[in-house]
Amino acid sequence: MQIGEASRLTGVSAKMIRHYESIGLIPNADRRDSNYRDYGHHDIHRLGFIRRARDLGFSMDEIRDLLRLWGDTQRSSADVKALTQSHIAELDQKIRLLGEMRHTLATLADACDGDHRPDCPIIEGLAGTELHARN
Repeated sequence: MQIGEASRLTGVSAKMIRHYESIGLIPNADRRDSNYRDYGHHDIHRLGFIRRARDLGFSMDEIRDLLRLWGDTQRSSADVKALTQSHIAELDQKIRLLGEMRHTLATLADACDGDHRPDCPIIEGLAGTELHARN
């Protein structure tokens, strides 16, 4: 099948399919006489794997490792679990950081009157100046 059909079936854009080929996440597609890329069932399965891994936030390097493990019938599930647990720890850290960011922004928004005056604790906070005492 051509790249458009592969894209439709997997939810991966044609641009990303070409990118995945260029970085070696998927093998270069066979070419027809017309020079169109030709994808088979295995390619579609691999693209689906990559798409699901991306949806779960795995990095390209982690996906490369997961693909290697997926193709290794002698792999240890402990290796897959360790990679996944490492990713979970990264996600937990991002969640903590997002919570801190949200708290800071909510504090700044709560301190802002949102009226016609130019004084704005949000701008002051972004500029790195101290919040002025509120009257």
